[in-house]
Amino acid sequence: MPILETRDLTIRFGGHVAVNAVSCAFEPGTLTAIVGPNGAGKTTYFNLISGQLRATSGTVAFKGAEITGLGPDKRARLGLGRGARHGRAFQLTNLFPNLSVFENVRLAVQARAGTGLDLFSMASSHRELTEKAELYLARVALVDKAAFKAAELSHGDQRKLEVALMLAVEPDVFMFDEPTAGMSVDQAPVILDLIEDIRQDRSKTILLVEHKMDVVRRLADRVIVLHNGALVADGEPAVVVASPVVQEAYLGIRQKGGGA
Repeated sequence: MPILETRDLTIRFGGHVAVNAVSCAFEPGTLTAIVGPNGAGKTTYFNLISGQLRATSGTVAFKGAEITGLGPDKRARLGLGRGARHGRAFQLTNLFPNLSVFENVRLAVQARAGTGLDLFSMASSHRELTEKAELYLARVALVDKAAFKAAELSHGDQRKLEVALMLAVEPDVFMFDEPTAGMSVDQAPVILDLIEDIRQDRSKTILLVEHKMDVVRRLADRVIVLHNGALVADGEPAVVVASPVVQEAYLGIRQKGGGA
């Protein structure tokens, strides 16, 4: 059984069809890259899966149960993990800009453990939770920024904090929307290595929107291509990237004999 599946998923904004009847099943333990040109509907498709947007028609199923009518918070509690992009609120647990980086992650760990969000409890009384928070900060290379307020972080470090928060709530499905966008050259490998590390845990499933084809080739088990809101290609990375429809739609390369 697929862990996640969309069937004829569609959303219209007025007369514009942003996602057009996309049917796709995602198997457990795989990393699927979602690619396509700007305006292809990739992020909109992500938002339909995570519940940030309501579909005009079609369905979303998670672990065999339909979740089309559920909001993002309920989907998150079921195990769908979605990070922020371009300043949108982090879905799984709020990013508190005036709390420290460490406190943000500790609260996410507490939420996952079901121990509540008591900001005034001493961290020392929750040694296990504290150690977990420290572990997640280490995994995203933010230990040296633990005392910083979240609002004080650079854009790249905020993206790393978002990943730490997602790790802390331990979702079954990780959804990364251009995870290295806006990061410096020296910051991006930390996130890519972490995604690759998550990928090795075959109990986890990853959906990745990414423009950089070298990243797609490195990480993806499978590539799907959206173009004008429709699913136009699906398969192994080498095969999909080399296909004529992708060469034209995504890379802008017209095949010999094609029209002007």
